[in-house]
Amino acid sequence: MTRRIWDISQKLRPDLPVWPGDTQFAHERTWAIGDGSPVNVSKLTLSTHSGTHADAPLHYAADAADSASCDLAPYIGECLVIDARGVGAEIDVADLPHLDSADRVLFRTYETFPHDAWEEDFTAIAAETIKWLGVQGVKLVGIDTPSIDPQNSKTMDAHHAVLAADMRILEGLVLDDVPEGRYELIALPLPIVSADASPIRAILRELP
Repeated sequence: MTRRIWDISQKLRPDLPVWPGDTQFAHERTWAIGDGSPVNVSKLTLSTHSGTHADAPLHYAADAADSASCDLAPYIGECLVIDARGVGAEIDVADLPHLDSADRVLFRTYETFPHDAWEEDFTAIAAETIKWLGVQGVKLVGIDTPSIDPQNSKTMDAHHAVLAADMRILEGLVLDDVPEGRYELIALPLPIVSADASPIRAILRELP
């Protein structure tokens, strides 16, 4: 039986909204079929945090692992999608259902994902929630917003709680069409040496 797949990635394109001040996405054709070339070849300019991406620990700790060094196991396996729409500025422990030994947790906060505009007042995850998830054995946390911390945070409390718990982070997921429940997650970062994050193609697959 074929298992259904949900693509939960943003499409990378020139008008992709990015973190204010970060690198705008650009795609340029460097070789084109014709004029002596048998192939099309392109050049990309982008932030490591473009669209749907995986933060490497190096993003929030100067001496931590880069994208190329991260163990891939946390990015593959069963996950729980939680509907956290309407919870407010941060997802608190009280907003969580009974996890029943979930290794990976993804949060939906948007009614409709903002593909065409940057929204500053997105929902983040409280550091205490990250700590609680770590105690429960969660090894990866994901969210549909640009960051697990508020946009104007200078202390990055949620990210540092992730570091202390040795968890991994996915941000910018698109979960509009995904019902709350359990799935298989496949969301691999690229092995970019010295990179603080990596764009990913993230999917959910129906469990057998």
